[in-house]
Amino acid sequence: MIQVKNLSKSYGNFPALSEISFQAKRGEILGFLGPNGAGKTTTMRILTGYMPPTAGSAKVAGFDVVEESLEVRKRVGYLPETVPIYPELSAREYLRFMGSLRRVENLDDRIDEVLHKVGLQDRSESYAGNLSKGLRQRLGLAQALLHRPEVLILDEPTIGLDPAQIIGVRELIREVGTDRTVMLSTHILSEAQQICDRVLIIHQGRILAEDTPTNLQSQLAGAERIRVRTSSDSKSLAKLLGKLPDTEEIKLIEGGVEVSGPPGKDIRPIIARTIVEADLDLLELSASSVSLERIFLQLTEEQNAREDSE
Repeated sequence: MIQVKNLSKSYGNFPALSEISFQAKRGEILGFLGPNGAGKTTTMRILTGYMPPTAGSAKVAGFDVVEESLEVRKRVGYLPETVPIYPELSAREYLRFMGSLRRVENLDDRIDEVLHKVGLQDRSESYAGNLSKGLRQRLGLAQALLHRPEVLILDEPTIGLDPAQIIGVRELIREVGTDRTVMLSTHILSEAQQICDRVLIIHQGRILAEDTPTNLQSQLAGAERIRVRTSSDSKSLAKLLGKLPDTEEIKLIEGGVEVSGPPGKDIRPIIARTIVEADLDLLELSASSVSLERIFLQLTEEQNAREDSE
């Protein structure tokens, strides 16, 4: 549903995007991850027909974003970082106005549907300007869904929300992403880890990695870390586990040790067997997964090092 090939965008001499390529399918939630200024919003504006690229091509729902911009806009629902509401209109009036611009059929029935979907049916007559930020975000998502788009593009949809509002918006995104393509930008990497099927990590206009959150963790995280606590003291436990063939590093922690093993290999069974054979009581044996935040830092540090050496 989204096809991007060698897409570039420059503002004067500044390259905001440098030949990025990726795809997203129907029923997939794609996370577009990176810090502020990485090129996320620029990419989304190109995909929604807001601005043209400098070079390369992009298709949305099979239509070229430059040559067939109007067809693209018919099939895209867009929620920019700042929700485009009219504060003097009620939620229903706002959706009626937006729906009339898009010539949505059976508009009143469709408004009832999206208000219910985003949980605003009880606030439909409230002025948009009087809604909380979380409810305004839901209203913005309602207008993006109003015309039944095939592709939904969301720019920082949970920014500025409190924890309860974030959970609600995440659940809504997961729900609407079951039957359409969703592209979600964020600089909060743990967010993508929870709701995205696949992620792209972008830095300084270049894509550094692309995969599922789980695969990125296993491929880029390095050694898997296992936290172990037993009835023995930490030093004796470290000495015991240090004899195992797959332990690469052992760190002493309070009440136990943290063991690093090779990527992609679960060393918990041999650790558990060794402890039982040593007649020790096993109090904890847990894997410590590496977050996308650490992976992102690893990738950007490697990218910066390569650029400095050139």
